[in-house]
Parts: sequence; structure tokens; C-alpha cells
Amino acid sequence: MTVRTANLGFPRMGTHRQLKKALESYWSGELTAKALNDAARAIRRQNWEFQRDLGVDIIPSNDFSLYDHVLDTAVMLGAVPARFGHAGDLVSLDTYFAMARGAKTATAMEMTKWFDTNYHYIVPELEADQQFSLGSTKVVDEFVEARALGIATRPVLLGPVSFLLLGKAQTFGLEPLSLLDRVLPVYASVLERLVTAGATSIQIDEPVLALDLSQAAAQAFEQAYSALARAAGGMSICLATYFGSLGENLDLALRLPVACVHLDLVRGPEQLKDALARVPADKSLSLGVVNGRNIWRSKFSDVLPQLEEAVRVLGPERVVLAPSCSLLHCPVDLKPETDLPQEVRERLAFAMQKLEELSVLKRALNSNRDAVATALAENQALFERIAKSRTIHNPRVQARMKGLSQEMFARESPFARRLPQQQENLNLPPLPTTTIGSFPQTPEIRQARSAFKQGTIDHRQYDAQMGLQIKQAIQIQEQVGLDVLVHGEPERNDMVEYFGEMLDGFAFTRNGWVQSYGSRCVKPPIIFGDVSRPSPMTVRWIQYAQSVTSKPVKGMLTGPITILEWSFVREDCPRRDTAFQIALAIRDEVADLEAAGVKAIQIDEPALREGLPLRRSDWREYLEWAVDAFRLATSGVSDATQIHTHMCYGDFNDIIEAIAALDADVISIEAARSGVELLGAFREFKYPNQIGPGVYDIHSPRVPSVEEMEEAIAGQMTVLDASQLWVNPDCGLKTRRWEEVKPALANMVTAAKKLRERVAQRKG
Repeated sequence: MTVRTANLGFPRMGTHRQLKKALESYWSGELTAKALNDAARAIRRQNWEFQRDLGVDIIPSNDFSLYDHVLDTAVMLGAVPARFGHAGDLVSLDTYFAMARGAKTATAMEMTKWFDTNYHYIVPELEADQQFSLGSTKVVDEFVEARALGIATRPVLLGPVSFLLLGKAQTFGLEPLSLLDRVLPVYASVLERLVTAGATSIQIDEPVLALDLSQAAAQAFEQAYSALARAAGGMSICLATYFGSLGENLDLALRLPVACVHLDLVRGPEQLKDALARVPADKSLSLGVVNGRNIWRSKFSDVLPQLEEAVRVLGPERVVLAPSCSLLHCPVDLKPETDLPQEVRERLAFAMQKLEELSVLKRALNSNRDAVATALAENQALFERIAKSRTIHNPRVQARMKGLSQEMFARESPFARRLPQQQENLNLPPLPTTTIGSFPQTPEIRQARSAFKQGTIDHRQYDAQMGLQIKQAIQIQEQVGLDVLVHGEPERNDMVEYFGEMLDGFAFTRNGWVQSYGSRCVKPPIIFGDVSRPSPMTVRWIQYAQSVTSKPVKGMLTGPITILEWSFVREDCPRRDTAFQIALAIRDEVADLEAAGVKAIQIDEPALREGLPLRRSDWREYLEWAVDAFRLATSGVSDATQIHTHMCYGDFNDIIEAIAALDADVISIEAARSGVELLGAFREFKYPNQIGPGVYDIHSPRVPSVEEMEEAIAGQMTVLDASQLWVNPDCGLKTRRWEEVKPALANMVTAAKKLRERVAQRKG
């Protein structure tokens, strides 16, 4: 017997985002359901063949999704909210997409971050009278599909305990785990169908095992896996955990009736020692030693000793090598990225290269180190070069970091003294209206950007096109009656990539796309070295926008934590230090905007919650430096300059005090999908500054009515004082069309005006 390799999941979008294009064509009516499914089938085949050709021993199936794997699980269980009109039996494709995106008669389900990643999942809705029944045979179908291609796969399922704990109770007082007895028969049926189809093993993902669990959750695991083991029969179960150390949950995982337990040794390397000492003789360990969440090459000199010890203790037949988690969070292939600087490129490994690294490690263990001596020597030399590189380590940046003082982390005056000056400076009505920043990225904008990149138009022509788009955006905002305007960000390809392109210490790929949600892909910048700002990044665009209107125009920036979290971050420097370096660069930009006469500056931090460690015991340290990074970026302005920030698509209730500690004058925050819970937090915590809870969901194409938004604002006014409230959408509008945006904003402004009248009548 020898050590084997396994993959936990592969990127879904295709090598050139084929799935994105197919999905959006289907949603627009240009593609049939059959054509969409054909495109999906082609991507799955390519993914399986890639892994087979790379020598992966255990290849996953059902890791593919048309939108989201948690949504897939809800559909498999028939957990379709009543508003979507599902009549039972198998869930249709259009119902599936309506759950994710909304429909004319039904709002979309809530979307939030998948643990501490930038991937978003659709939150299951759970009712007290919830019934579950098989709504999809996708997991079986895709196993059979791969087998027909001559490829044996290990199907992947999100486990029942994680599914329930990731869901959200829609009935007051409902404990999601109380539904376990109803869920398990459907899971059992799926496992039995897989056995019948010929599956010999299954991977069941239970990432909540990396969290702090209650005693009830531990008992739920015991109950669930006793039932699943019976249903699986002779099919072996690999229990996959990731995103952190199991900690006190290690013993629980090891005593469950499963054949294998996967450990994330990138996020929790310390757990290997305990696992080797405690693992029962009838179980194997899957060791996640290659980072599935970042794009740097593995340091073999750190990894191999761990693996050699595991083989010594367990024997090769009980050791499986794997990425730390699904490779969903990585781009597909590094080979096409020929434009990257060599000093950066040689340090990178995308999904396919990570599987190649596993192959090297497998050969080193199954033969000996001599069999891969060249690969090991090259790897060692690479890390020696990194340590000495002056491109990576900038003395000027390091000197500035040493010069940080306490005064740089706080505004000159408290909010109560700043507010009157800002009111005088901006002259806004009660319940002022604004948007979050971006407007539709129209075909004209995309064509201009493409033409500029291809060299068919020059810089002057491109700037003229962007100027025209900005002017049009300003005119539309004036027409609908917004109070504080934005320039619309037509020149920005992405809210992080745009800034990274103008900062030192960043590198960029051509095709390094990663799924964020649904068809939405991002191309994260690569932070490879010390960060600094060589020159202003946004000033000229904001100045131009302000020159064509008498209304205030917000300067729009992305905050240090979001740039950090939404980039692939270097691993040779503490994340805190990199965040502070970015904050200093943003601080310089804020100063230049203020000097240019900009009266309101928004520094978006949608990823603040996302960066929160999974274990509550680690929260304080992270929140302290994350809040400090924001304050470092924003505290250099005068009291009269209004600082805004924005957050979205995360559960912010449990960090509301840290959000207040940011000391932003105004925060806009997602609330359309999760407003009731958010308002509950404000009932318990008196938020000190001004706030704009979103009044409509921008991720749905539907246009909410005036009455709907009026009701949302009125609900907010039951918890927050009208003097605190701003009125705005949930998030930026770049993914929407003007045909949706203009009527939605017009309705929003009308709703705000009606509420102003109510407030005035009460005061009168």
C-alpha cells in the first residue's frame, strides 16, 4: 500500500469562465436550459480529465454547482421556501435560480459569506413546520456522468449538521438542529442511491467542526453519523473539515463512524500531533498540507517532515495527501500567466499546480526524497531568494511603519463635535439619499475598457469615454433627486483590483478568476511585497464629477481590510503589518481628496466581518488591528470632512461594537435580506453615529415599489432616530442594468421624501 492523493473540490467556472458566460446568457434568454446544461457538462468533464491526467488518486464529483453548493443542498433536501411556489418532487432550474436571484413575485434568499472566505453562499431558510423530501438527484447524476467517462469519483456532500447550522430559522425560537430527524432520511436516501450507482466512498463536508460548538451540536453529530453510516453500507465516508483547527472537536470527529477524517494542516498545523496520537486504528487521515485558499507555492521543507511523521505513525495506507480545502478558492491554471514578473510567477501555484505539488510530495513519501531531489532543491532555493529580495522588502515602507504614532489612529474630535460642522459643510435634508458607489458597467464601458487594453484606443480617448460615463451618471442621479452623489466608478474594473494596479507591492493576472457567488467572479490582486502609493489614484475622477454638479460627490475608496481580504496575500509578513501598509497608502489618498475639496469620502470595508477568526477566542486580537487599520486610513482629515464606510453580506450583529469603534461618521450596511436581525442588534446597542441600512436588495433584478421601501425606512425609524438615518441601496449597482437602477432609485428617493414629510409633521 502507498500514500494516496485526494482533491476536495475543483474550481467551477472553467478555464475561461465558460460557466459565467453560459449562466448569464441563460438568464438573459439567449441560451436554452439544454445549452446551459451542456456547457456545465463540458466543464465538469474538463475538470475531471485535468485531475486524472495530473495523477490525483481520489477525484471529487458534485463539487460543481450552477450557483452555490449550499443552495444545491437545500434543493436536494426540498427545502424551498413557500414563496417560490414549489409543488414538490424535483426542483426546476428556474425555481433554483429564483431562490438565488429572486423573481418578480418573490425576493431572493439571503446571501452571506462562506466562513471567512470571499465566497458567498445562499442561506437556507428553516421553518418550524419544515418538511424535507428529495428535490434533486444531482449528486448521483454527476457520479454516474463521471463513471460514463471512465473516471471513478468520490461524491461530495455538505453534511447535515453544517447545513442546519448554516441555515437561518424563520420561525421565532426554532433551533435548526431540532430539524435533524427530518433531514436525515433524505441524506440516507441519497447515500443509498449512490451505493446502488456503484459509489465506494463519499466525502461529507462538515466545516462547522472548526467552530465553537454547543453540546447539542456535538450530540447532533453523533446522531447524524450513526444514521449516515448505516445508510452508507459498505461505502466509506471521509469526514472533511477545513478552515481551522478542530481543537476540542478533534475527539468528536475521530470517534464518529467514518473511515477517514480530513484535517486542514495549513490553518491548523498544531492539530496533527494530537490527531496522530488519538486516531483509532480503523481510520485514516487526510492531511490538507497544500493551501487551498491562497496561491503561493508550498514550502516543502516545512511540509515533508509533518508527512513523514504521519507515515511513520500510521503507515502509508492510512495517509492521504490533499489540499487544505476545496480548490474553489483558487484560479485554475498558472500556465497562461506569462505576463507576470518572473520573481512573482515562480512563487505561485494555482489549482492545477497545487495538485502537481501533491504529486511531488506523494513521490517523496512513496519512494524517497531522492526521487524528487531536483524539485526539492528548486523549492528550497526559491524560498531563500524570497527572504533576500529587495523587490519584496521595501526599506522606505518599513521605516514609515516604525514611525507610526498613537495620534494617527484617532480623529481630532468626537463625532458629536464633528457632526454640526459636517451638516454646515454639506447642507443635507433629513434622511439624506445616496448610493453605495458603483453604477452599471454598461456594454459601452466594457467595450471602451477592452479597446484600451487591446490598444485600439489611446489613453486620451479612454479618459474621454470615462468622463462621458461619469457625466451621464451624475445627470441621472440629479434627475432622480439623490442628495449625495457618486461618480459611478466606470473606470474601475473591480473595487480592489483598481487600487492594487496603482499601488506598489501588487501583481495581477490575466485569467486568475475566482468565483465569488453565482456567475460573479473576481480576479484578486496578488500582494507579493511591501505596499505603498506612488501617486494619487482617484482624485482627478472625483474632481471632474464634482465639477459638473453643485451637489456633493463622495470620494470612493476601498478600505485596507477589504483590499487585504480580497487579495491573495503574501505569507512572509504578518497580515496586520500588510493591513497597516495598505492603510497608510489609503491615508495618503484621503488627504489628497480632502485637499482637492471633496467634502465626503467613503472607504468601503465590506470584508471586515469576513476576516473575523472562526473561533471567538481569537476575535479580540483581529478586531483590534482591523479597526486600527481603518482608523489609520481615515483619521487624518478635518472634523468638517465626512467619512463614510460600507459593509455588506455578513452577520454584523456580533461585532457591532467594533463597527462603532471604526468611528466612521456614516456607515451604510446591507439590510434588505437580513434587516430584521440587523435592527435587532440596534435595539440592544445604541449606535452612536449615522447609518444607512440598505432599503433594497441590489442582487435581484426586481424593482421594489415605493411602498416597499417606505415600509423598510419606517421600520428602521422604530429602532434608530430619524436624525441618524441615511437612505441607500444595499450595495453597489455595477451588476445591475440602468433599466432596473433608475426606477429603483427614483422609488427610493420618493419613499425618503414621504418619510421626511412624516418626520416634519411629527415635529410640527
